[in-house]
Amino acid sequence: MSKKPVCLVIGAGAGIGGNVGKRFAQGGYHAVLCRRTGQDGLNALVEDIESEGGSASGFLLNAIDADTIEEHVAMVEADFGAIEVVVYNLGAQIGDKSLKETSYKAFEMGWRLATLGLFRVASQVCPLMEERGKGTILVTSATAAMRGNKGQHSHAAAMGGRRMLCQSLNAEFGPKGIHVAHILIDGSVDAPDTLGKMLGPERFQALRESRGMENDGLMLPARIADTYFHISQQHRSTWTHEIDMRSFSDLPWWNH
Repeated sequence: MSKKPVCLVIGAGAGIGGNVGKRFAQGGYHAVLCRRTGQDGLNALVEDIESEGGSASGFLLNAIDADTIEEHVAMVEADFGAIEVVVYNLGAQIGDKSLKETSYKAFEMGWRLATLGLFRVASQVCPLMEERGKGTILVTSATAAMRGNKGQHSHAAAMGGRRMLCQSLNAEFGPKGIHVAHILIDGSVDAPDTLGKMLGPERFQALRESRGMENDGLMLPARIADTYFHISQQHRSTWTHEIDMRSFSDLPWWNH
């Protein structure tokens, strides 16, 4: 069992999730990184953290499978110690699809990833955190939580549900010492396994060269991770419950 506080990251890819895990490891936590696929990439994340003196473990986890979330929370508590921070970073984007193109299965998939998965995590960790009198749940969200667009029937419904669930969790557990924060990522993230996969390697690199890199027009995962860590360390008299983040050059969701 680790003597360090534990940060459980569900959705630890090479973008936001992996960088958040790394930032918490730098801050003295044992980072437990979970992702659906890619054992080699997961191993690389853990090795990167450990090479810098941090502490981390990695596990493959398909969050829509029955009992997987529940079993992993129990395992982490038993093997590594009390979970002080949970980062729920699973995306729920099924693509830009018209109503006709959106099957029942695809619509439900977005809900299972965005809303039901978070509910399952909260059902496991909130009673533990309540008993200890403290804990933090940081939830990555998207522009779709605030605004429904054409072709985003599943994503907008799923992310809107995620936002309302965060508010309901906060209303119940905030007074009990549990900090729940809904973090809206309102922009394009410089992440190879999300935006990079959507665009393909050539288009992604072209976008990085035109808007990202020294231009700072793409959101940098390591800098996003700094904000996650800051929120987790806030004094309860000044908790942040919802925040939206974007590059300086992007219009906010309410202006376009």
